Amino acid sequence: MSDVLKPTKQHSNAQFFARRSRARGFVIQALYQAVVNPEPAYILLAQFETRFDMSRADVPYFQEMVRGVLDNRKSLDAAITPCLDRPFDELDPISISVLRLAVFELQKQIEIPYKVVINEAVELAKKFGPEQSASFVNAVVDKLAKMERAAEYGVAI
Repeated sequence: MSDVLKPTKQHSNAQFFARRSRARGFVIQALYQAVVNPEPAYILLAQFETRFDMSRADVPYFQEMVRGVLDNRKSLDAAITPCLDRPFDELDPISISVLRLAVFELQKQIEIPYKVVINEAVELAKKFGPEQSASFVNAVVDKLAKMERAAEYGVAI
């Protein structure tokens, strides 16, 4: 489990999950920026933390996800590609960003139930993506969850 903010008596579960969801929104924006204008993670993190009010987001989680996704892009893309119905390079930058975050969470944040990963990915696609991206993201992340979390998903290996 990561060192990021966890629910405490001071932070209810609802507050914890709301902060985590807000962090994911910032993560998608940072990852989108990295797709269209590649920059090192430390520059993206500094830009976001100075430009945006992140006081209601789980900032350590934001930092961990941006660094983790950017550091593992090639392996994440390799995991995503077999689940696609089109070439990876035909995906829009938001879908790429949402899928990278989702597969990273499926692989590295095993304390997060796969259903939460799928739901959050779909909500991010609805909020930031082009029309129809939510259903596309749902289908791809569902396939990824079956592969990455077969035991949790209930799929025979």
